[in-house]
Amino acid sequence: MTRSEDEAPRGRRSTEEVYDRLRTLILENQIAPGVRLNIDAIARDFGVSQTPIREAIRQLEGDQLVVKSPGKGYRTTSLLDLGQLRDLFEFRLLVEVWAARTAAVNRLSNPARMVGEEITDFESSMVGSGDIRHELVLHDVRFHGHILAALGNEVIRKAYEQTHSHLHTFRLYPADTDGRTTVSEHRRIRDAIERCDPGGAEEAMRDHLTAAFDRFAQAFEEHGPQPRSAAVPRMYPVDATPAAPQGW
Repeated sequence: MTRSEDEAPRGRRSTEEVYDRLRTLILENQIAPGVRLNIDAIARDFGVSQTPIREAIRQLEGDQLVVKSPGKGYRTTSLLDLGQLRDLFEFRLLVEVWAARTAAVNRLSNPARMVGEEITDFESSMVGSGDIRHELVLHDVRFHGHILAALGNEVIRKAYEQTHSHLHTFRLYPADTDGRTTVSEHRRIRDAIERCDPGGAEEAMRDHLTAAFDRFAQAFEEHGPQPRSAAVPRMYPVDATPAAPQGW
């Protein structure tokens, strides 16, 4: 094996480690919103060359946690304001309530086993752990991702992923820091999907997202009304097989 071949995996690991560390610092606001990123200083602090730092920052730009300003380099993105938070949750209510109902109807691609395993794995990681906020956001991404993946609709999945909703809400306010409330709500959704109960899955997902909005909105002293209920109409009769909302 040549020296370059031996170093390639090490370089990839270095970039992944730098990305994970930088993302954690941004998510926990240890690197404040709107701050310019000094690549040279970060490289010295991390004890690596500038190459993995630049590669990690490009990944963070894709996560919409970092933005490049012409002539000014990279800076961390600003936090969501209340209007943006409400817009984001109205989008999630529209997509994910329908997704939970659809997942419960389709017995062949029912994701109950995968989401159940995800919940169990996360609960195991909670035992004896201190600050599990970073693990919580990763769990939340995987849990909701399994449900959306079960739909087999790439347009909806990609549109959802491009919001990077979990990353942005987590930066805003680290609600439910021990994860117990989130796990309880996730288990209720999972149980309804496992029972192939579309109405129950729809209700559980709507309740979960509405409660999550309220938790994250604690970042604002007076967060006003909940996301507009018009964003989540019953898009099909209770006993009907669900179809994708018009316009998707």
